[in-house]
Amino acid sequence: MNPAAMPTVPDNGTRVLWPSSAVSREVVVIHPDSRFESLGDIDVAFPLLHGPFGEDGSIQGMWDLVGLPYIGSGVLASASAMDKHATKTLLTAAGIAVAPWVTFTREEWTADPAQGMARTRGLGLPVFVKPARAGSSVGVTKVKSWDALEAALGIAWAESRVALVERAMLGREIECGVLSSRTPGAPPRVSLPGEIVIHGREFYDYEAKYLDGGAAELICPTHLRDDELREMQRVASRVFKTIGCDGLARVDFFYDGATFVVNELNTMPGFTPISMFPKCWEASGLSYPALITELIDLAFISRR
Repeated sequence: MNPAAMPTVPDNGTRVLWPSSAVSREVVVIHPDSRFESLGDIDVAFPLLHGPFGEDGSIQGMWDLVGLPYIGSGVLASASAMDKHATKTLLTAAGIAVAPWVTFTREEWTADPAQGMARTRGLGLPVFVKPARAGSSVGVTKVKSWDALEAALGIAWAESRVALVERAMLGREIECGVLSSRTPGAPPRVSLPGEIVIHGREFYDYEAKYLDGGAAELICPTHLRDDELREMQRVASRVFKTIGCDGLARVDFFYDGATFVVNELNTMPGFTPISMFPKCWEASGLSYPALITELIDLAFISRR
C-alpha cells in the first residue's frame, strides 16, 4: 500500500436511508440523481466498522431505535470498550490486571502542567501516549524521554479530547477471540491464542498494521502451556463479561510469563480472512464461513 496514495471513499452524493421503525426493515439507496433503489428488507446488520460512529455504540443505538438486529455488542459495551480510560476503570474495579495509566484533557494539562508531569513521572519511562477514543494505533506515540511528552500529548489530543498516558509493558503480545455462548447464562467461548511478533519497529503502530507488510508477524496458534492457556481463556472470558460484550470481541494481552495484562478490548476486531480474530477461530476449528454464520445466529439468539 502506498502511504502517499491511501484508498479513499469519495462522497459522490449517494446516501443510505435506514428503516425509520421496526414496521419495515427495508434499506434504500438514494443516488446522486435523486433516484431511489431498494436493497430489500434487512434481516440482520453486520457493522464491520472501526472507530467513531461504527464501533462506539452510535450506529448500534440507531439500530436499537428501529428494532434492527445486529451482530456484536450493544451501545453500552461498545461505548465502554471504545474508551480506553473507561475500559481500564471497569476492568480494574473487577480485579483484572491492566497497565497503570493517567489521563489528561488539554485544559487539565494547561491548567497545571507541573502537576500533570508529576503524575506521569510516577509511571516511569518509557510510556505510551494514546488518544482515549481512537483505534488502529492512530495518534499513538512511544515516549522514551520526558522532553517528548508534551508533543506526544498534542498528537493524541488531535484525535481525542482525552489523552491517556500508559506505562509500557514488557512481554509477549498475545491475542484471542471471544464468542458469546449459544446457551443463555453459559460462559463465553475463547479461542486458541495468537501472537504478534514485531520486526524492526518500536511497537505495533499504524504503519506496521497497514503499510509495512514485513513489520509484524501474526502467529496463530502460538504456544502456551496448558495452564497458561487456561488462564488466558479465563481472563478473556472475565473481560468479555465485565464490559458486557455480546457476540464477539478480541482481547489483547501483554504476557510476561506470570500475568496476562489486558492491553485492549476490541468489540469489532479486524475481519479479513488473514486478521487475527478469524485466524484464531480457524485454528480453534471454526472456519471463516462458519464463523460468519455463527455470528449471524448469535445476533438472532440475543434477539436484539
